[in-house]
Amino acid sequence: MVEARDRRPSPDALLELATREGRGKLKIFLGASPGVGKTYAMLAGARRLTDEKKDVLVGVVETHGRSETAALIQGLEILPLKSVSYRGHELQEFDLDAALARKPALIIVDELAHSNAPGSRHPKRFQDVQELLDAGIDVWTALNIQHLESLADVVASITGVTVRERVPDTVVERADDVVLIDITPDELVQRLKDGKVYLGDNATRAADNFLKPGNLTALRELALRRTAQRIDGQMVDYLRLNAIEGPWPTTERLLVCVGGDQLSEQVVRTGARMAGGLNGTWIAVHASPSGHSPGADELRRIEEALSLAARLGAEISRVTGSDLAAEILRLARQQNITQILMGLSPPTLLKKLFGRSLPSEIMHRARGVGVHIVTGKQQEKSKSFVWPSLKLNGIAAAFVAVALATVVGIGLERALQLPNLSMVYLAAVLFCATGFGTMSAIAAAFFSFLAFNFFFIAPRYTFTVASPGELLSLVIFLLVAVLTGSLAGRLRQQRIFALAQVKQLQALYDLSRKISATVKMDDIGWIVVTHLASLVKGQAILLLERKGELEIISAMPPEDDLGPADWAAARWAFERYEKAGWMSETLPNAEFQFRPLRASHATLGVAGFRPSGGALSAEVERMVEAILDQVAVAVERAVLGDMAGKAQADAESEKLRSALLSSISHDLRTPLSSILGSASTLRSLGSKLTKAVREDLLANIEEEATRLSRFVVNLLDMTKLEAAGVPKELEKVDLGEVTSAAVRRAKQAWPSRKVVITIAEGVPPVMARAALLEQLVFNLLDNAEKYAPADTETSIDVSRSGNSVRLAVEDHGLGIPAADLELIFQKFYRVSAGDGRPPGTGLGLAICRAIATAFGGTIHAESPVADGKGTRLVLQLPGVSP
Repeated sequence: MVEARDRRPSPDALLELATREGRGKLKIFLGASPGVGKTYAMLAGARRLTDEKKDVLVGVVETHGRSETAALIQGLEILPLKSVSYRGHELQEFDLDAALARKPALIIVDELAHSNAPGSRHPKRFQDVQELLDAGIDVWTALNIQHLESLADVVASITGVTVRERVPDTVVERADDVVLIDITPDELVQRLKDGKVYLGDNATRAADNFLKPGNLTALRELALRRTAQRIDGQMVDYLRLNAIEGPWPTTERLLVCVGGDQLSEQVVRTGARMAGGLNGTWIAVHASPSGHSPGADELRRIEEALSLAARLGAEISRVTGSDLAAEILRLARQQNITQILMGLSPPTLLKKLFGRSLPSEIMHRARGVGVHIVTGKQQEKSKSFVWPSLKLNGIAAAFVAVALATVVGIGLERALQLPNLSMVYLAAVLFCATGFGTMSAIAAAFFSFLAFNFFFIAPRYTFTVASPGELLSLVIFLLVAVLTGSLAGRLRQQRIFALAQVKQLQALYDLSRKISATVKMDDIGWIVVTHLASLVKGQAILLLERKGELEIISAMPPEDDLGPADWAAARWAFERYEKAGWMSETLPNAEFQFRPLRASHATLGVAGFRPSGGALSAEVERMVEAILDQVAVAVERAVLGDMAGKAQADAESEKLRSALLSSISHDLRTPLSSILGSASTLRSLGSKLTKAVREDLLANIEEEATRLSRFVVNLLDMTKLEAAGVPKELEKVDLGEVTSAAVRRAKQAWPSRKVVITIAEGVPPVMARAALLEQLVFNLLDNAEKYAPADTETSIDVSRSGNSVRLAVEDHGLGIPAADLELIFQKFYRVSAGDGRPPGTGLGLAICRAIATAFGGTIHAESPVADGKGTRLVLQLPGVSP
């Protein structure tokens, strides 16, 4: 039972199968060379599917003038090619967008290794195929074995021809089917002679150069081996997926060390072949000494080698330190590496004399790990005898320091008659070590050795030594100087490395501190582009997703728009979650390189940069990645903050809506019931009622309808104020006139209520809207009507108070408790039900405060006013000159 339970499919195999769901299937017709019949076999299969009523589309096919191949295209649906202008010429290219729009079940895309015209979305056709597969379209394509990236150097050594158009091995490894199209070399040569491969002079040149029998045999072997390797991988996948037990090999993990020399590309290709042969994973690592700044050519070679490794399926890593061997072996232990591959360039003279090369040091220290060495060609070795490690400024500093030490030593000898002046030269060595590095210190040690011998060892002014003791002292001095200088130089390198680390940590800390204290997206964007532009010493831009589209948030220097290529690269990076643009595999003609900002739940946007000095160094690359990680967290925090604010606002709105419905259902039921009751009585008993009763019922309907109308007006006013906020257009308004209009309106509503109005002279106008201000005063009078006895009067006083205009409405009701003086201005809050008449909705005073605030004023309540009773509502608005 236990054994049966343990025999289950591999989780990794199931996960890989799940990732392929929804993607198209790729079928590659692989051949050893041109002319073996790949395109013919592919088109023949397409015709069979067409006859079976399958949806087949010919995207692009290269016939090379072969009549047999051209005949197979007849009757198939053909996608028109796209015309691309380049340097005054019209080039015909595969139309990727049209193919995606057509979306057939199967599309034929010939010449997988083809390079697209500059300005296309992808530099290579195999990238077009990847996009078709991602869209769920099956693809058939053809490929020659010499176009595989890992075999480019092998093919070049066999045929003497360097193949420029290449396809990463991962494309073949991830293909669903690989069909080997094979014929013998003799048959292919005969086809070439018959004109069935190339026409005219092209056939002659091919037969004399590339398609020679020996070359064809070697290429055929490569194709057979590569196909067998692919079939073996498919078999292993099948065994893992179906839980079939067998002799499983131990997984191999390969570490390939990439440098900045000419051998790096060869090392990467060798590593890809080794990983394929071992059927294991591999990591390409670049190790750089702390404080080392590579030149432009070296940096370019490093980036090209790492980019090649990534295309060949490697995981990329970078390490920095003073002891590169220790750093590489530490990475190997962390990643469970079983094999290490390195290139061995000819060592410099100083390396030969004073230390091991990095491969030698790795082999000396490695335990339990296989180390493989790739060597360059002999002619490359002869060119490598240079002094690359010694900079001219370091040599000059060593020479000058030793010369000064000599002058000082001669002066001290004449003044103090010192017996030994070697310490003066040792000081010069330490000066060079701390100021210019280890190599300068070693040069200073040799210069000191010669100067000390020439000027201070008898016989003087010669390089001979008379006494054996003096010779021994001189040799000991040289050894001590070299050792001391080397140690001091190493300390300098560690100090530089530590300072660089501190600088990076400080920059990250400053960025983190600034963006953590910022909640506005615009401020976050400005901080990000400023740091990023300073880091890459160029331009930076931040684009975030807004309603399904990318929008420029910030740029340094300020940028309002991007070119078409940059927009396309930005959208690609956002949609595919991979870098695009400058120095990438997608849209490399763009000026910016864009990288996605990936959060926990989605891609939030992209950040782009354009350095002024070419490719980024390893340190800058790490800093860029760290900054983008922090940016993604900050942007996600801001987005979540906005979402939380919106959620809170929605909750408040829902709470307001519930309170409003509750208030309306309670406060409007009484007038509606009274109206319905009076109307029903009039309709059923109208002829039987006296005229006085009918008049009373009609008056009741009119009064309740008027009160209901005021409720609705207050609700609408409150909604408008909360939605629109401060009115944009204000005018000079005479508060006295507005108050008089409100009083006239109040007398129509409550004829029995006595209102006394007092308006002082010289009251300045206020900036407001007359209609809203009149509604404010009317609401204050309405409040007094509800909560003051009917036989009392309401007084209104309009006066000037400094630079403000003051309006006070005073009633003689019961008053308001001190604890409720501020609460009465909240929506739906009521202190009591008044004098027994129906209460309002609790919105009147809330509307008054909203209007006062909109016009830059204030409103408050005072109670009691006199004899422990009464309420005074005071409005103050800023006055303006007439």
